[in-house]
Amino acid sequence: MAALKFEFSNAELFPELPKPLPPLKARKPQAKPKAKPAPVVAPAPSATAGTDIEASALALDAHPDYRVLRRLQPRLEWPAGHSSDVVRVVVLDTETTGLDASKDKIIEMALLRVDVDRATGVPVGPVQVFDELEDPGMPIPKEAREITGITDADVAGKRLDVARIAALMDGVDVVIAHNAGFDRPFCEARMPLFRQFAWACSFADLDWKAQGRTSSKLEALAQALGLFYDAHRAEMDCHALLAVLVAPLPSDPNTTAMATLLKAAQSPFFRLQATGAPFEAKDLLKARAYRWNADQRVWHTRLADEAALEAECAWLQAKVYGARNATVMVEKVDALSKYAIRTGTLAPRAL
Repeated sequence: MAALKFEFSNAELFPELPKPLPPLKARKPQAKPKAKPAPVVAPAPSATAGTDIEASALALDAHPDYRVLRRLQPRLEWPAGHSSDVVRVVVLDTETTGLDASKDKIIEMALLRVDVDRATGVPVGPVQVFDELEDPGMPIPKEAREITGITDADVAGKRLDVARIAALMDGVDVVIAHNAGFDRPFCEARMPLFRQFAWACSFADLDWKAQGRTSSKLEALAQALGLFYDAHRAEMDCHALLAVLVAPLPSDPNTTAMATLLKAAQSPFFRLQATGAPFEAKDLLKARAYRWNADQRVWHTRLADEAALEAECAWLQAKVYGARNATVMVEKVDALSKYAIRTGTLAPRAL
């Protein structure tokens, strides 16, 4: 057997010497076989896991540097009420193939029917749920598929149960949608029975900014309550809207957005057209939240009641028309026409 020969460099014997080490590429270590990874075994769920998670969430939520979001849990049962002044409400949402009710179609409709104490806006008793898909008779556009996740295969051969919808709508006082100007035309095109109900819009009929909310989008309103959910499917959007509407208002913890909405639902509103307004007043009108109607070539605004209409007419006379004689157009939109495509009652008004 040949004798082993060991040679040592000064760098190996005296590492403190400043002589550089050989480059790494000069070393040729032997390849080692890869060890088989040990199987990963999930820990057995602890009986206190849920409690521990909730305790951690509460601790984080109490810290000024953290906010905790919880998944929305739909509530289907509310305590029985004792008030005799109860309103039957349907919270509604649709998913569609597009934005134009004259040519696009519904692919999903959801309804939550619940009785609500008019004074408090708090539901009483059970929540009845309807949620069904419908084949639109056309391929679902890519944009709609990406937003909703609903595919042609999901809706193939499916039809809304019109009889069940009619039964759920029996005795309903108010239909609420978060963008009623979008949902109502689609619903009326699909089922004319939706024309006979008063509609309210939780997006347009409520001043969320005055409530300290930075956005009136439904997801943002839910997040302000510490909730998240799978948006853009009709039933979950309805559950999220109901949760937002029955939560106490920041401005008045003794009432809810639902109570405020129910008061507005039965009252007409007014669209005021600043007919013949001088061109130089456009910036003034825009700053006052008037909108420009390019088809009619007129600035217009929406007013909640007669008192607001009177005040706005006085402002127009003083700030826009001045000493000129002017006649504006006023459209009165009653509860049954709100958010429908059809117009209300138009009448001229001299300032």
